Amino acid sequence: MLRLTKKADYGLMALKFLAEHVNTASLSAKDIAEAYGIPTPLLAKILQRLTKAGLLRSHAGMNGGYVLSRDAREISAYEVIHAIDGAFFLTSCVKAAESCDLHNSCTIKEPLAKVNESIADVLRKIRISDLVDAGAEAAARHQAHDPQLVTLTQ
Repeated sequence: MLRLTKKADYGLMALKFLAEHVNTASLSAKDIAEAYGIPTPLLAKILQRLTKAGLLRSHAGMNGGYVLSRDAREISAYEVIHAIDGAFFLTSCVKAAESCDLHNSCTIKEPLAKVNESIADVLRKIRISDLVDAGAEAAARHQAHDPQLVTLTQ
């Protein structure tokens, strides 16, 4: 089964959070980590990697923190995952064909390469703004089905 690493998951969550708070000057790793219950040191390393990849800008100092380097509609899930985990591959033969003993006689490497590229294409089409929109829609659906929540928020 294809799964995102925890680091990639946390990176996507952090960018979504920053996109939701785009009008805030900047947010610290601690602010974001506390919002999701993520270990702050781990998230700080992830945010540094995303900054190095050019997806975030960091500001040092008393009011320092992180902001998106571009509009959330311009940052893809693929960019975030690639920045954190590097290129992903469905099978190791796609990545390191030379190290496979069956490379010359393999009949599945091409179909698997196509599947890998299809997944990458889907991730390239998913924007951080899509994650924000999906989260808002889910919250609205949840609120509509939970009368107590509606009462508490009014």
